[in-house]
Amino acid sequence: MEIVIGLLIIAVGAFCQSSCYVPINKIKDWSWESYWIVQGVFAWILFPLLGALLAVPAGHSLTELFASSPSFNIWMTVFFGVLWGVGGLTFGLSMRYLGVALGQSIALGTCAGLGTIMGPVLLNIFFPELNALQSLTFAVIVGVVVTLLGIAIIGVAGSMKAASLSDEEKKAAVKDFNFPKGIAIALLAGFMSGCFNVGLEFGKDIHFAETPDIYKTLPATLLVTLGGFVTNAIYCFYQNSKNSTWGDYKKGKVWGNNLLFCALAGALWYSQFFGLSLGKGFLTSSEVLTTLAFCILMALNVVFSNVWGIILKEWKGCSQKTIAVLIIGIIVLIVSSFLPQLI
Repeated sequence: MEIVIGLLIIAVGAFCQSSCYVPINKIKDWSWESYWIVQGVFAWILFPLLGALLAVPAGHSLTELFASSPSFNIWMTVFFGVLWGVGGLTFGLSMRYLGVALGQSIALGTCAGLGTIMGPVLLNIFFPELNALQSLTFAVIVGVVVTLLGIAIIGVAGSMKAASLSDEEKKAAVKDFNFPKGIAIALLAGFMSGCFNVGLEFGKDIHFAETPDIYKTLPATLLVTLGGFVTNAIYCFYQNSKNSTWGDYKKGKVWGNNLLFCALAGALWYSQFFGLSLGKGFLTSSEVLTTLAFCILMALNVVFSNVWGIILKEWKGCSQKTIAVLIIGIIVLIVSSFLPQLI
């Protein structure tokens, strides 16, 4: 029963993440770089900080925790957060050129597979005594492969969509639709985004002994998102200067509206990793699902992003065959979430 609860919590977090771009559509009179960094303050600093504080027992502090943890682990966690930040930037561009459904599918699918594999591999390079590679069991590999299969099927549906629609229909569904460019950016985004899980692997022991299992990864999550915030802040402020959009922050009339929707988007985005931490706390009886938790989260993110894609009519005008292929891909991803437990 605990495993079911854990998977449901992760699913709720995935649904929230897949919904985080809906509030962004309500932001008014700001350029992309301005609203992206403002929502990032909530998504990558404020909410992760609040989450990390839940992992601090009474009488202790986060400062104490970070000071007592190995500095190498701290900096490696932040470093992979910086790399993940590059993925976050290109992630937004992938949806610009492919839409919410297809953009998230390709990027998150790549992220799911590589993130799951890269974590134990890199951890084994730096700390061979931990035998991190032993977590990559046959069941885990099967889970990753099935996830990637589901992503590939959805990618085929996206290719069919690109081939069947006229330029006018593509633009109607996704304003800046560009399949070749979008695919390249989405693959890069997925590779770099996989560094998030690598950061969590390096920071998995950064917690107090008394911290409940459901909160143990939250301090590391804060360090990863902090690194990502640095990357995004540098790029967004550069774009503010390049595009002369510093004036966005002086538009007092829209601050109330934009701050509200940026905060909502940030909360929804962070929910995925808050849910991942809570969910993993219920999966401790299954080493396979604990290892695959990140992959499961990304797979479910893809499922829900395609649901939003359908709701937002991004697949409007596609043939029944294309929709059928899309649905098959979604079903394969859902199966990948629990299949490893049956092996």
